[in-house]
Amino acid sequence: MNRLEPIARYWRGSLAQQGWRLWLAELRACVPAWLALHEPPEQRYHWPLSEPVELAPGNARQVLVLAADAVLVQTVQLPVAAARNLSAVVGYELDRYTPFEADQLYFVARQERRTPTHLQVTLVAILRERLDQILSDGAALGLHPHRVDVGNLGIDLLPAPLRPRSRPAGKGLQRSLPWLCGALLIAAMLLWLNDRQRVLDAMHESVQQQKAQVAEVHALRQQLLTTRGAAQYLTRRKLAQPPLVALLDDLTTCLPADTWLDQLDIKGRDIAFSGQSAKASALITRIKGCHRLDNAQFEGVIQPDVRSGKDQFALRAHLRPEAADAPTPHTP
Repeated sequence: MNRLEPIARYWRGSLAQQGWRLWLAELRACVPAWLALHEPPEQRYHWPLSEPVELAPGNARQVLVLAADAVLVQTVQLPVAAARNLSAVVGYELDRYTPFEADQLYFVARQERRTPTHLQVTLVAILRERLDQILSDGAALGLHPHRVDVGNLGIDLLPAPLRPRSRPAGKGLQRSLPWLCGALLIAAMLLWLNDRQRVLDAMHESVQQQKAQVAEVHALRQQLLTTRGAAQYLTRRKLAQPPLVALLDDLTTCLPADTWLDQLDIKGRDIAFSGQSAKASALITRIKGCHRLDNAQFEGVIQPDVRSGKDQFALRAHLRPEAADAPTPHTP
């Protein structure tokens, strides 16, 4: 025996099942109207008919309503286990509840109430030949019922082979919903891929712009380094040569008071100067004491000046590199 069968027996007709159905009904009420399945309206015709049946308006379903005295209605009690296959169980027992065999009747068994020990079932039955005749007579009057009811019982005695297979409204839409959802899913994926590609393109463009900016910054940095190098070179060249004021101050200190200069020429590290001195022959010794000059030599011969009574001289010397960095009273 299936392990779920005891649970199924207690489930059928129980309060839990009824609550479940009510909850499903509430859920269906929340579904949008254009998606919900609406039962088509019913047009009820009570038998016997007094006139031919007109075509039902719209998609209304035709319901043939029999009088209660035209059928056999009986309340029976069955074991709880019968709930698993109620129609089959009642079909086997029809000869007990009616004076006819099962193959002579159309019947409906509906569970009304369930207790822990038994089921209360309403049995509605009608002779086959009688219902077949009613259906034949109704068809002659234009009645082709979708359901056969008895009073207000809300049952259907119409044989299954005779029930029209109508397509409920909205069924086609519901069948197409999976395809529609699939199409929407594919569209959403395509939109996502397109948006992703757009983001990637934007990122690529941003990266290219950043590369261009980096290249521009690198060029500026290289230019700054080049400019800085040139500036440093000029600074070194400037520092390698002592300031003119410092050089003149050094010469003033080294040369005697009776000596003055007529000309001073500086070319790189070479310096040439000429002038007059009371004792020009002693200038080489005096210039050796100059802090910024080295390797002093006379150019030409010393000649006396008749007007001043002094000696005219011309000297050439070299600027000392280390002297450029030495502090002097005139340099910071």
